[in-house]
Parts: sequence; structure tokens; C-alpha cells
Amino acid sequence: MVAAAMGVPIRRIEVTVEGDLDLRGTLGVSKEALVGFEQIRVHFEVDAPEATAEQLEKLREKTEQYCVVMQTLLQPPPIQAEWNYAHPAR
Repeated sequence: MVAAAMGVPIRRIEVTVEGDLDLRGTLGVSKEALVGFEQIRVHFEVDAPEATAEQLEKLREKTEQYCVVMQTLLQPPPIQAEWNYAHPAR
């Protein structure tokens, strides 16, 4: 979407996301293991033979700036959890 809005001629963009996760924390097997991802890596494969180096650099900047997921992970918002029980135990 960003490339289209900027008029950058793109043939294909492929994005691969990988992360490191210790399932022992999530499964409650180890109290020392973290719950959640320890590291996340994003790899972009861009096929744009007609785009200039400047266009591609601007595309990278704007994509990272306006990526909702990336910005949320980099700058997490406050989270509010609310629990409602329909049938509380007595």
C-alpha cells in the first residue's frame, strides 16, 4: 500500500517474520523462562528493478513509520484487562 501511494514501481514484496520463543515459559514448565517472544526479526524481499535507490530507501522509511504492528511493538500502548464472570464460584 505504501509503495502504491508513493508511486514506487514494485513487482513483488515478500515479508518473513521469525521470532525466538521459549515455550517452557508459556507452558509453565519453567519459572525462569520468559513468557513471550525474546526477539523478533522481519525480513523484506523486494523485487523492484525499475525503482531507484532513493525510492527504495524512502519506501523503507515510510513502511516502518506507518506499519501498525511494528510501531505497536516498538512503542507498546497501555493495556487494560477486564475480567467479567457470568457465574462466579461461591
